[in-house]
Amino acid sequence: MRRRASLLSTLAATALLLTACGTERGGAGYSVAPASVPPSRTQVDNPGEDGVRITSLTLPSASPAPTRSTSVSADSLTTDSGIVASFEVTNEGTETLTYSVTVTFMSSDGGAMANQTATVRDVGPGKTARGTVRAGQLPPSAPRVTQAKVLKVTKVPADETPSEPGACPTSGIRVSADKGDAAMGLRVVGLHLDNCGTRNYTVEGYPLLELLDSDLKTVHDIKILHGSSEITTAAGPDEKPRPVTLKPGESATASLVWRNTTESGTPVNVPYVRVRAKAGAAPVTVTPGLDLGTTGKLGVKPWAKTDTA
Repeated sequence: MRRRASLLSTLAATALLLTACGTERGGAGYSVAPASVPPSRTQVDNPGEDGVRITSLTLPSASPAPTRSTSVSADSLTTDSGIVASFEVTNEGTETLTYSVTVTFMSSDGGAMANQTATVRDVGPGKTARGTVRAGQLPPSAPRVTQAKVLKVTKVPADETPSEPGACPTSGIRVSADKGDAAMGLRVVGLHLDNCGTRNYTVEGYPLLELLDSDLKTVHDIKILHGSSEITTAAGPDEKPRPVTLKPGESATASLVWRNTTESGTPVNVPYVRVRAKAGAAPVTVTPGLDLGTTGKLGVKPWAKTDTA
């Protein structure tokens, strides 16, 4: 009986020794828990913004602390965070709208960890649509995300929504706006005109603009200037408008130029601009967010063919 007990003790010690050795590769590293931990889903009740509210937040459960055994490559750690915010959009207006919803993911102290945007198209009057937005990849050292809220909402008429990248409207002409540049109170946003169709397209002069407020109503009392010299010389000289013919695949640009100087009076913010490439062209509503201050003016430069060299 003693020999049997001694043999069992020896086998147990050997098993423990083998377990402790691990499988080192090129030095000590950290192992990832082999079993996945199911994520937690939290219901969110908040007032939202402009018809959009967060309904739930899905958070991955905390994994067990890593153990010192096997090495893990950096690529294996570069993954999506698994954090997902669900939201719903209710169109309280009278026309079909396309919404752009920006959600900010935050830590417990309210610090922003990531901002992500989702588009919800063709929401009819009185209708509610649902969507999700992912936080994406977060730095390994980032605090744990515990909450999310709607940061910004823009909405444009569905039939005036800029085409998605790579898509071409039936007109064969794609109009869009970039995110622009800002420095020392000066703002410049580019308007882009792409001939994605099969025929030549000619424009001459300036884009036709209509400024719209948050309710998509026309903003009056803002002077739209041809050129930018009355606003700044930093945007380059004012060029004389010329006919611009775009072959299929070619593009042109124009610019919106303004200052956000605020002096006496009430500052004016214009979230939307309805753009027509020329008279008779279909309108496209873009969202440059014009913070015009109290200047009362906006400069627009003429269409010019994009240099492809």
